[in-house]
Amino acid sequence: MKFESGFTLIELMIVVAIIGILAAVAIPSYADYTARSQVTEASTLTSSYKTALAEYYSNFGNYSGLGNDITLLDGTTAGKYVASIVLQNGANGTIQVLATFKAIDVAAIIKSSTFDIETEDGGKTWVCGSLTTTDLPTEVASKLVPGACK
Repeated sequence: MKFESGFTLIELMIVVAIIGILAAVAIPSYADYTARSQVTEASTLTSSYKTALAEYYSNFGNYSGLGNDITLLDGTTAGKYVASIVLQNGANGTIQVLATFKAIDVAAIIKSSTFDIETEDGGKTWVCGSLTTTDLPTEVASKLVPGACK
């Protein structure tokens, strides 16, 4: 008696279908994971200015002498995914540190968008993630913002 071994066509089709379903679920999740890691870079770079800004406010009582010149503070103004970091000096002691993502080599969902941290009380408390006091049109989706910002 001769036994044949192997897989039937139906078994192979079921395996291919399962792999297709898993890929359909995994690819969007991976894209979000990649974008979140890139937003974390922006969070780290902007947060590095917190101490310097709080110290500046402590010394001078406001940010008016600083203007929008981030070069007066010692820090990194770009990264692998972040094109630039700038200051935006607002009224009543409000200051924002804005990180703008590159237009290429970043996740599609954050291309050219902006992540910010801001304080309205001289650096005692910080808000991060989305723009709260300016009218700039771009911001990072809340699902991509680091947990510390939520």
